[in-house]
Amino acid sequence: MQADLRAMAAGIRPGMRIALPVDYAGVSMAMTRPMIAHGAGSLDLVCVPTGGLQVDQLIGAGLVRSVETSAVSLGEAGGAPRFNQAVKDGSIGLRDSTCPAIHAGLMAAQKGSPFVPLRGLLGTDVLRHRDDWRVIDNPFAAEGDPIVLIPAIRPDVAIFHAAMADRFGNVWIGRRRELAAMAYASARTLITVERIVDHDLLADEMTAAGTLPALYVTAIAAAPRGAWPYGLWGEYTTDTNELIRYAKAARTEAGFAGYMAQEAAA
Repeated sequence: MQADLRAMAAGIRPGMRIALPVDYAGVSMAMTRPMIAHGAGSLDLVCVPTGGLQVDQLIGAGLVRSVETSAVSLGEAGGAPRFNQAVKDGSIGLRDSTCPAIHAGLMAAQKGSPFVPLRGLLGTDVLRHRDDWRVIDNPFAAEGDPIVLIPAIRPDVAIFHAAMADRFGNVWIGRRRELAAMAYASARTLITVERIVDHDLLADEMTAAGTLPALYVTAIAAAPRGAWPYGLWGEYTTDTNELIRYAKAARTEAGFAGYMAQEAAA
């Protein structure tokens, strides 16, 4: 189950649907460059439920066909420049969503259901522009009672970073249950971690409740500070200055290329 970053990236195939987490949940920035180096393109990204630096860099590298998300930004560093430009010039498809809708789609997949009903989208422009969502009348209501059906989101691969895994393949995700939802819904789950420990995380009462069982884990690679420049809960904080540096550089295609080349040489 233990692998290295290049081996894990080699499992990404063109046209795959990839689930990536929100910036505070454990973004595997350590996987970003290996994915870019591997070069599998036409990826359909699902942000759970928003995207940031990793999404922007994969778009800038030309690997992304579409993004399903409720937002993409660099937080305090401002907008995501390569994403914004790609949307403006139409080089990627955008499936505008909401946070509850993305979580609902993953929930449907993990339950083996083709859809999950959600009411809060009624009357919104988001619903109007999603031809894959359906509005039906609640069959249990005596009179007309519309409700939206969100189809299951079934990623080919989920990728995220966590604090630790054990040698049995269990991964501690703490309170970040969105990571579990990603793993449950996806065909494969690739995880980078700060460290690998010898003791069984599921056997320890202090960690068991926050542990993703090895059953849902395809491969693990040790990658200390693997979320940087994002922070990782309980480990280190976000390097906002680095995010700002990237945001300034990536405003142009040449600036993005220069930033990526400089970081690769560092």
